[in-house]
Parts: sequence; C-alpha cells; structure tokens
Amino acid sequence: MSMIRRWFVHVMIVGLAANLPAWPLAAQGVSIGAADIAGVVTGPNGPEAGVWVIAETHDLPTKFVRIVVTDDQGRYLIPDLPKATYAVWVRGYGLVDSPHLQAAPGKTLNLTAVIAPNPRAAAQYYPAGYWFSLIHVPDKREFAATASGSDPGGMAPNVKSQAEWLRILKSGGCWSCHQLGSKGTREIPEAFRSLPTSTAAWGRRLQSGQAGAQMMGILSQLGAQRALAMFADWTDRIAAGEVPPTPPRPQGVERNVVITEWDWADPKAYLHDEVSTDRRNPAINPNGSIYGSLELSADYLPVLDPLRNATSRVPLTVRDPNTLPAAGSQPFQPSAYWGSEAIWTSKANVHNPMFDERGRVWLTATVRPPDNPAFCKAGSSHPSAQLFPLNRAGRHLAMYDPKTGKLTHISTCFSTHHLMFAEDANRTLWTSGGGPVVGWLNTKLFDETGDEEKSQGWTALILDTNGNGKRDPYVEPDQPVDPTKDKRITAGFYAVAPAPDGSIWATSLYFPGAVVRLNPGSHPPETALAELYELPLNQSGEPVEGFSPRGGDVDRNGVYWTALASGHLASFDRRKCKGPLNGPKATGQHCPEGWTFYPEPLPQLQGVSTLGSAEASYYTWVDQFGTLGLGANLPIDTGNGSEGLLVLKDGKWIVLRVPYPMGFYTKWMDGRIDDPNAGWKGRGLWATVSTRAPFHMESGKGTTSKVLHFQLRPDPLAR
Repeated sequence: MSMIRRWFVHVMIVGLAANLPAWPLAAQGVSIGAADIAGVVTGPNGPEAGVWVIAETHDLPTKFVRIVVTDDQGRYLIPDLPKATYAVWVRGYGLVDSPHLQAAPGKTLNLTAVIAPNPRAAAQYYPAGYWFSLIHVPDKREFAATASGSDPGGMAPNVKSQAEWLRILKSGGCWSCHQLGSKGTREIPEAFRSLPTSTAAWGRRLQSGQAGAQMMGILSQLGAQRALAMFADWTDRIAAGEVPPTPPRPQGVERNVVITEWDWADPKAYLHDEVSTDRRNPAINPNGSIYGSLELSADYLPVLDPLRNATSRVPLTVRDPNTLPAAGSQPFQPSAYWGSEAIWTSKANVHNPMFDERGRVWLTATVRPPDNPAFCKAGSSHPSAQLFPLNRAGRHLAMYDPKTGKLTHISTCFSTHHLMFAEDANRTLWTSGGGPVVGWLNTKLFDETGDEEKSQGWTALILDTNGNGKRDPYVEPDQPVDPTKDKRITAGFYAVAPAPDGSIWATSLYFPGAVVRLNPGSHPPETALAELYELPLNQSGEPVEGFSPRGGDVDRNGVYWTALASGHLASFDRRKCKGPLNGPKATGQHCPEGWTFYPEPLPQLQGVSTLGSAEASYYTWVDQFGTLGLGANLPIDTGNGSEGLLVLKDGKWIVLRVPYPMGFYTKWMDGRIDDPNAGWKGRGLWATVSTRAPFHMESGKGTTSKVLHFQLRPDPLAR
C-alpha cells in the first residue's frame, strides 16, 4: 500500500471515529475471551466509571456470582466465567439496579445504567455503616450527669464515658454479631409495627430468637431506657426520609478487584470463619477446598470446592453424648423471621478452623460437657495443673483430616476460641479464650503419641513487675503491685497471633483495652511472662485517640495490628517504647508512644466529636506474604460497616466493597497462593459472610452464607 493510500485510510478511520459516540469507541478497546463477558456501561451523560457489573448464575452446583468494576471509560470485563447462562446488571452509587440481562461467556454486552430518581432510592445501595452513622449517640454531658447522680435519661450508671458506651454498642456488643444499618436493622420488622411506639417495637425486637437474652443483657449494659430511645429516634428519622452522605465510587486500584462468590451452608446456619491454607505457608492446599465453621448454629463443616463450584458437608460429633446444644433450646421470644423455632442446634460449637502443614483442619470445638477431668484439677501431676488448676472448659479442640475423613476429638483443660500455629519445631497450636490462662497443644507430640493429656499445657498471665527478667511468686489480680514480686492479671487473651520471634500476641477486650505479649520461655507453665500495653489515656482518663481492640494480627516485624471500637485501625510497635518493659510501672500505660492510629473510612457517628469513624471492624488480618498482590505485611480490616475489606497501604485506605448482596459482614479472612507463576489469577484472599443474621441481608429470609474470593488485577480489563 502506498504512503498516500495509508494516510487516506488513516484519515478516514480517524474521521469516522470522531463522529462515533464515545462509548462505542471505548468498547473497541475491550478484548473478550471465550470465557469472558465484557462491554461498556453508559448513562445519560456517557460512560459510567467506578460502578459494579454483577454476573450471577444458578446453573452450577451452587449459586455463583462474579463482580467487577468499570474503568474510567465505563468499560468492564468479567473474566474466566464457568460455562453457564448469567444474569448481568449494573449497580453503583447514584444509581438503581439496571435491568437484569441474560448473557453467556464469550459475548459483548453493553449495559445502560439507571440513574436513581431521588436520594432515598440511591441510598438503598449504601453500606450499612453509612446508615449506622445517622445514629445520634448520647452526648458526653449525659455521662457526666450520670456520674453526678443527676441523670433522668435512663443511662447505665456503670458506664462512665461516651467512649466506653461506644465500645459496648460496637465491638463489645451489637456489632460483634451483626451489622446495625443493614435493611433488616434500620427498618422495624412488619411483625412489630403494630406496637404503639418505635421504642416499644425496639424493646420487643431485641428479645427475639435464641440470642434474645444476650441482646437484652447488652441493652442493660447500655442503659435500656436511653438506648431504646436512641434506636427508635434513628429508625424514625430514616422512615421519615433521612439519608446518609453519599459514599465515593471505587477509584484507582479499587477498580481492579474481581470478587467471586459461592453460596454454602444453609439459611438457618451462620458462619464464623473460613480457612483456605496454612497461615505460615500460603502455598499449602493450592486450589483446594475451603472449610468453614458454623459456631452455635449447626454441627457440620461447610466445604467449598472452588474448581467444581460445588459444596459439601463434614458431619461434626462430640465425644460425650451428654453435651448440650451451645445456644440453648428455646428462643427468648418468637422471631420476626423464624417464629418460635430454635434454628441454632450445634453441640460442637466450632468457632475457628486452621490448616496445618499436612492439610489437616484444626478446630476450636466442644467435645464434652464443661466439667474438667481429674488431670486438669488440683492434686494432678500435670505440670500446668500443679501451677494453675482448672475446673471447667467450655470449648476444646478437634482435628479433621480430609485425606482419611476422620475427626479427632481433643479434650483440653482450658477453654478455646481462636487458634493459630507457631513457627516452631513443636508446631505448637496456641489458643485464645482460656479465661485466666493461655493454652496450647504440642501437635508434634500429639501426632507422635496421641496423648492429649501430655500434649497440652497452659499458663497464667504473669507480669514481671519486680523487673528481674524471670518469673517469680506473684500477687493476685485484686492485690496491689508489690515491687518484690510479679503480678498475675486477668486481662483476657483474644485474637491469638504467634510472631516470628516466638512471642505470642493477643488483644484484651475491656475498656480502654490492651494488647498482650507473651514470652513463653523454656517451660511455659512456669516460665512464661506477659507484657500488657493498654490503649493510652490522658490525665482525665479519656482515650488519647483510639480505644477498645477486637481482633488483631502480628506482622513479620513483630508489629501488632488491631481493629478498634473507636473506628480505627491501630498498630502497636514495641520497638518504639522508651521506658522499661518490665518493673512496677510496666502495668499497661507505660508505652503510649508505641501506638499509631488510622481512622477507618466511614463518617463519624452523630454526637461524637472525637477522631475515628462509625466503622466497627471485627478483625484485622495481616497479609504477611502478599497474597493479595499489593505487597507483604499489609494490614486488612474486615470493614463490617463498609461491607468490604479495608486494606491499609502506605497510610491510605483501599476499600474492596462487596456490593451484592448488600450486607457483607465477615469476621476473618486468609490469603492463599494457588500458583505463584500465574500472576493475579494464582493468588487472592478468602472470606465468608459471618453475620449471625443472614436474613438481615438484601435477599432476606432464605439467604445463606457465602464464600468470597478477592483478587486484584493489574487493571480493570485484565484477563
């Protein structure tokens, strides 16, 4: 072809392109594979950037959903879809859902966004935390009035500050089980709308179901009269048309996310955690099954095979048939969703699963009634019992081997909650939830002998308050510090996290809360020493900034990260401490300089003037090995109010929102590398829907939990 002819063709193409609307030109840049659906999303004003495109099918063994985000030209590409027919639609801030269109992989599908007709319609797609931010919590002056005895407003007399009250409302109570702000909570259920006032309706709804007694206990902690008035005011204002501020659409790397969802479990069950791999080595179990834990709700492990898009169940048993269901047998009052049916029936009460290096799944699980056997108690020859005998344990351990299908019960003297493997020769399995002690299992010894008694141990939490670097006789928690002795504490030990240096970290859930570092020593029952680092308070006893941790994790540098009830992510770096780490003054408030605070990305609650946000993240997990693809040692919050994972990178937040179904709430995540040579497709994070009330979610009664896989592409159109 001559130069003149090439120039002529070029001019004609450019001229034609210049006369085309912007969105068809953009569509030409989307390369579609045989397993992809792609196209352009446009609205009345042109391409819609930063909106979600959702593809859903019921054609596979379990319901399957894949979600992507449009780029700055409104283009999208949903990659690697299993062969099926999909319903595809657009969801985004400022929009209402577009019509669901049918499509099959390998096809181009351009979509038309539908602008929301009014702010109220648009707000129906906002995360729960935005709606929760409309709550007007009691003013600080009300707590001062309560302290002086002049409060007529029904405040709880034992709660001394607004911060302490927020801890109960958020991670210490309501938000530790479900969202506030989901459609199921920001509206009064139809069953209770005939009651004379919204206050009465709230008083009745909080008595519902098998958790009714627990909810009424939390209400009492808050001050029932004042809390019910607050909740009623909140839902009344929403019913009258008040809406929260508009969230920002996904930007930058947030648009690179690919979220895949699978249904698992059943509508009457709820998940607590999932596990995909060994925390110490994320290459364990590549492309393998995901296992979940149903806590109080049912006696099986839900299992997802992500390659077959199929689910199954592992039945759970207890050793002693006299073990009672953990949730009790009857609802406190009938539920608006389930009536008088007792939907939670588990005896095993599996809380937390964890893979080991052999691909076995270890569980915190009840195996017997709580009264301990003789070897746990006073008079026993067990080394731990001789130093600190234990009479009861509410939850123990179990191990499931997928290769043999065998479930092994392990009766422990200490109670368990979370569990995590250390990076030591004994493959020590450390646990939380032991009350006055921290317990562990030497899994190497257990594998060699099968002896559960010899393989377990526990220790009290002892501060080195005499400062000599070793464990000595101690004073009890209710006794003052004696500079010649050590001191036992009962701070609690939650969110256990072994560090690379051999220390064991955890959180303490009181107000203002703390993190605990345990140095096991050579013989932990008698050598372990604890260090307690509280959230810093000012001279008036108010938090300097953040307060009250929940779940946390340690990074490869020994820095502990934790989600706070104040709406922060916090880090504690022991290396920054300027003063002594032991001695009579090292009892909690001795290292404020070790703390750094990062407010989470939600609006603040009404009536709260301090730093932080309405966020109520349940847990922080550290991506030690870069399984998400953004680098190693990144802390990630569960973002329970934001309905997505919150990744902190270089001091800035990346929000990986789950837009469908609305109500995403998880309590844990982990990261797995399926193929280190496959780029973004070979790695990702795994999580599950963990709310105790999946019926509060967008799809209402009948909703099951879901498994979610979060992956980050290099750009929004990568295949």
